[in-house]
Amino acid sequence: MKLKPIKSDIDYRNALKRLEVIFDAPIDTKEGDEGEILSLLIENYENEHYQIEAPDPIEAIKIRMEELNLRQKDLVGIIRGKSRVSEILNRKKKLTVDMIRELERILHISASVLVNNYELSKK
Repeated sequence: MKLKPIKSDIDYRNALKRLEVIFDAPIDTKEGDEGEILSLLIENYENEHYQIEAPDPIEAIKIRMEELNLRQKDLVGIIRGKSRVSEILNRKKKLTVDMIRELERILHISASVLVNNYELSKK
């Protein structure tokens, strides 16, 4: 395949098809180099046309809890208090700066995700 910039969805789909064919090509081969460059072109196109929004902070915490097999009570030491954990996870209260620091340090959730705004529950 002749490498060229990806400028349309048709180019994008063709690039994906080609990458699928050469995906397992050995490194430092003609096809391996092509796959590496094609991956960069595809990533660039996706970043421009298919941006993925960061999850809201509470969803990010819940996802990370699931990944680590944690329950609400496991966050008591991080968020300070059983009722406060419940209020945060049920969107009754906002995260504080100290909570964000601790969640980033212990759960390895980026502070840039945790500082995003989210709606509080009206209930």
